[in-house]
Amino acid sequence: MKKKNLAIIALFVVALLLGFLGTGSFGKGAPATGGEETAGRFVAGTYEGEGVGYGGSGKPIKAKVTLSSDKIESIEYVAEGETPTVGGAALPTLVENVLNAQSTQIDVVSGASITSKGFYDAVNAALTSAGVDPTSLTANVVEKEVTDVEETVDVVIAGAGGAGLTAAITAAQNGKSVLILEKAAVVGGNSSYATGGMNAAATHYQQEQGIEDSVDLYYEDTMKGGHDINDPDLVRTLAENSSAAIDWLDSIGAPLSNVGQAGGASTKRQHRPVNDEGKILSVGTYLVEHLSNKANEVGVQIMTEAKVDSILMEDGKAVGLHAVGKDGNNIVVHAKNVIITTGGFGSNPDLIVKYRPELKGYVSTNAPSITGDAIEFLGAIGADFVDLEQIQIHPTVVQTDGSLISESLRGDGAILLNAEGKRFGNELLTRDVVSANVNAQEGSYAWLIADDVMAQASTVIQKYVDKGYMIKCDTVADLAKLIGCDEATVQESLSKWTAAVQNKKDEEFDRGEFDANLSDLANAPYYAVKISPGIHHTMGGVKINTNAEVINTDGNVIPNLYAAGEVTGGVHGGNRLGGNAVADFVVFGRIAGENASK
Repeated sequence: MKKKNLAIIALFVVALLLGFLGTGSFGKGAPATGGEETAGRFVAGTYEGEGVGYGGSGKPIKAKVTLSSDKIESIEYVAEGETPTVGGAALPTLVENVLNAQSTQIDVVSGASITSKGFYDAVNAALTSAGVDPTSLTANVVEKEVTDVEETVDVVIAGAGGAGLTAAITAAQNGKSVLILEKAAVVGGNSSYATGGMNAAATHYQQEQGIEDSVDLYYEDTMKGGHDINDPDLVRTLAENSSAAIDWLDSIGAPLSNVGQAGGASTKRQHRPVNDEGKILSVGTYLVEHLSNKANEVGVQIMTEAKVDSILMEDGKAVGLHAVGKDGNNIVVHAKNVIITTGGFGSNPDLIVKYRPELKGYVSTNAPSITGDAIEFLGAIGADFVDLEQIQIHPTVVQTDGSLISESLRGDGAILLNAEGKRFGNELLTRDVVSANVNAQEGSYAWLIADDVMAQASTVIQKYVDKGYMIKCDTVADLAKLIGCDEATVQESLSKWTAAVQNKKDEEFDRGEFDANLSDLANAPYYAVKISPGIHHTMGGVKINTNAEVINTDGNVIPNLYAAGEVTGGVHGGNRLGGNAVADFVVFGRIAGENASK
């Protein structure tokens, strides 16, 4: 009898302990509530965990996982650091996928791999705190009925990046029914990764801020930056329509009011967004969010996880697209006009090596979905291509994960120091030249240095700090220690730069005219990030004319077929200027959408 009583007491104590362990705050690996022991797989309750997503260590992904005795019942999350249009958009899908599979041992969501991993880590931490080994949970095989899809619209678009969204909105504003097929699970593509701004000439923002610029100067800078192998007609079209493109962005509630200078530009023409506090924002996520919202507002349909693999042709004309859905189903969209905006091939190592063998092994800044699929399906219908070997490397890339450090920082006053703590060139030359200069340094790397004045004016720098890319150094000595060089050398480099800004003349490397708002880096604290060149943009692509019509190998227009953005070639020549990618996708996206509406 006594033994039985002791057993009951022991069970009671265990239950109390489990109940105690099942309480806690919304913290890393902490159980929140629950702890009622059952005969099932789990101890029922609510448990919490954290993971590192795209927002970095500063803003983790937090998951609150509710378990019944034999099932993951629900998952709540907090992910303040995730980009709304990329990771943020993927999180509801991630929750659904885990609940369906009853496991985290599943694939990431395409286009949001970093956020996916961070979310899975957070859920795993919560499961671990519940006494569950996440790796032991074999994913359920969910049998889905595979249903083919067939649609008919006025305009069908392949790719929901900046160019595709711009074209879609334009066509929809003209009263056309529009459907976009997007390969990834989220919209945005490479456009979401843009951090700088949009080049435009003779805009009302420039005029209001007393900045002198012209269409001709913009044209000349772009041709020179592209080593004069650009298509002059396409460049002229880009420059002439850039101011109207800024006005159009104003009209959809996406103003780019801050004007800075990027490499290769003769004046300040890189237009950037700011928040309510006047701090500079990343242009890509800002525009994709506004374009997505506008597309929804005007009735554009977007079908994600639909990989286009062929263009439907009839009597030599484009009449639709075929795609494959995530479940392997066929998606056929019939349309009066077709627009291709699938981006370049910067995330396809095989194509990179095919066209530029010397770039083998380079890290890429591109979204994972940017693999050049259109080269095959456009080639299959006889489309012509231009400049496919022209692949740009960007000088300031974090090598651990391919994250880009925006060129706009150098335009605002950041400098590059080598392993000895010395400047080694004009930081605002074209990207190919600055990349070559970085590669010529010992170890083929450099340190980009900004200061607190810049950090306080830019949310971009704060994001780099949150992600652990930029390291704060409270003194020059700390900065020298981080670089691994002599403090006196770093101090001399900083002092020379301070004098250059104050005197508005760079005696060392002639950076040209100095803006009055340029940071002189005179005072600590400093922010530093180690960078090396990485693959950034593919200038080559399908051949188009100034109407954004696709040209075939005979030099003729393929009727009803248009293209815009990085999938095209000819606009940027041998080197793209910073700020021209956004200009490209807005200008030619609008042209494609307008002409496809006729």
